[in-house]
Parts: sequence; structure tokens; C-alpha cells
Amino acid sequence: MDAAPGVSIVERARALAPLIAGEADEIERTRRLTPAVVSALVENGLYRALLPQSLGGAEAAPDVFMQMLEEIAKADASTAWCLGQCSVCAMIAASLDHDTAHEIFNTPPGILAWGAIAHEARAVEGGYRATARWDFASGSRQASWLGAHVRILSGDGTPRRHADGSPEVRTILFPVAGATLHDVWNAIGLAGTGTDSYEVRNLFIPERFATFRDVPQALREPGPIYRLGTGSAFSLGFAAVSLGVARATLEAAIALARGKHQSLAASAMRDNQAVQGLIGRTEGDLRAARAYLYATANAMWRDLSATGEFSNAHRTAVRLAATWTIHQSARVVDAAYHMAGATAVFRSNPFERRFRDMHAIAQQIQARDTHYEDVGKLILAEGR
Repeated sequence: MDAAPGVSIVERARALAPLIAGEADEIERTRRLTPAVVSALVENGLYRALLPQSLGGAEAAPDVFMQMLEEIAKADASTAWCLGQCSVCAMIAASLDHDTAHEIFNTPPGILAWGAIAHEARAVEGGYRATARWDFASGSRQASWLGAHVRILSGDGTPRRHADGSPEVRTILFPVAGATLHDVWNAIGLAGTGTDSYEVRNLFIPERFATFRDVPQALREPGPIYRLGTGSAFSLGFAAVSLGVARATLEAAIALARGKHQSLAASAMRDNQAVQGLIGRTEGDLRAARAYLYATANAMWRDLSATGEFSNAHRTAVRLAATWTIHQSARVVDAAYHMAGATAVFRSNPFERRFRDMHAIAQQIQARDTHYEDVGKLILAEGR
């Protein structure tokens, strides 16, 4: 589980890209990451990008994490999505006692996945019991552990609440062997993510495997990355995945234009001024999106590292930059897809799957249009 010392996780990701690209068709066909890909990611420590250094993880800065995902996404979006999902899930280790975190993340393969917040767990002696089913567990087919974010009920069935009246929500963690996985992910894109549902019945979760997520007071690790929180980490990570998909799609269109002749013309596509202009504008759009995302992440990281606080202003900035980057990446993919013409519709060419993957990414929570409304509301409220 430990990669060669002195080699960055970005370099390792770049080195694995040919293997992942070669497995992409099989990932799409089986709707699962292949054993070869999972083994390579584990052996090179990529799932441990955001795991605390005290547990042997990289505890990487956001820009490093994002670059890693970009490199993987250029080869296959489903692999990058699973890697991003499970890497962020590993941030929960910072809220667990060391022995518990060691048991989960340092027992091979040491991969945790979880789905959306839903349902309840009842407090019992020594822990909690849960009977529930959760959805959207990307990466669950590689995971050795699963998690679930649940509202906590007291022994008499009444909801437990914090001092401010809000419901108590904990993340419960349990071995994948304790759950039943349901094969439900038949989607137009990100087909290989295995974003399936999982279910437990009367499962007992010991107290030490139930913790608070994204609660600064619950942190046991000092690293500033854990004050960022999983929500913003997901946003930055998945925006980086979209950039990788967009870059790969545009590069494929450029390669096609260099060699393809238009059907009704003797000249090559590369000599067509309309094609040249479209490539130039699209390249500018992609570079602008990437620069904006990384500038926002780096400004946030400088302040967070200096102060230990993830401000509301930076939280809003990250949300806006991630949302806009995903939408801009989709526009880049669309432009490249249309530029390729009829060539793009064939599964044998590098456009059709990336087109579907990109539009599946753009439908996720990190790309909701309502994020613009939230940001606009805050901007309009300034000065009150």
C-alpha cells in the first residue's frame, strides 16, 4: 500500500494513465473498475491522498489532490470519480481514534465508500443499530468498508439533538461484508463507478465506529485539510475530474483535426479557419476554467493553512468555482464532440464515452444550478 518514496502522487497518477486507458473499455463493459486498475491505485497509494500522514497517508494539499484526479480522468472518468470519492471518504479518519482508523485504512485494500445522507440509527448499549438502505455509493465495489450518514435516535426512539436543537447526525462505519449491495447503477455516463445501493439489517455498529463528519470539534488530526470538510473537497475533486475529461476530449478533437479531411472538401480539417477558430476559443475556455478553479483553491488553502479556519467566504468561492468549472468543462466537451462530426458517435473513437461521462458529471450535486442562486443571494446581501 506504500508507493516508492520521492515520487509524487501526481507523477504516479500520470504513470498509471496508460494502464487505465487500456482498461477503460472493460471498465465500461463490466460497470466496474477492473482488478488491475484497483490494484495499481492501491499499490501506488492513490486512495491515500487525503489520509492523515500519521496513518501513512499523503495528507495532500487540495491542488495536489486535484492534479492527481485530472491525470486519472484523462484516461478514464469512472476511475477518477471512484478515486475522488473514496479519497475524500478517507478524510473521516481524522475524526476517529488512531486504532480504529488504522483498522479501517491500513488493512488492505483500506478503501472506504459511502452514499447520501439518509435514515436513522438507534443508540443501544455499546453502540448503535441500523436497518436501512442507502444510494449513490460510488466506489463501493472496490471498498472494504462502507459508511452511512444517519440521524441518531435515543433508545426510546426519540431523535437526539444538539444543544442548538439540530438533529444529531453521525457517520457509521462497517465492513462491506456486513451489507448487501444492490446492482442498480445503469446510467448514461460514469458507468464504471458502480454507484450502487447498499443495505444493512439490524446491524450493530460499535461506538468507536460512529463519529461526526465535518465537525471541527471532533477532529483528532491537526492538518488544515481536515478543516476544509468533505463537501468542499468533493466539489474541488469532481471539478478537477471534469477538467481532465474536457482536456482529453479536446486533445482527441485536435488530433482528429490534424489528420482528417472533410468529406466534401479536399483540404484537411486543420486548414479550415472555422475549425482553427473553434479550437482556439475552446482552448482558451478550458485554460480559463482551470486557472479559475486552481486560483480559488490556492487562495483558500493559503488562508486556511495560516488561520486554521475555513471561512464562509472561501466556502462560497469554492462552491462557485467548482460549479462553474464543471459547466464550462461540459461546454468544452460539447464543442469537441460537435467538431468531430459523425466520427464522434462511434464507440471505437474517444468521444462518445467522454461525452456521456461529462454530462453525467454535470448532473451531480456539485454542479447544481442552485449554487449560483446561493452565491448571488450572498452577493446581494453584502453591506446589510
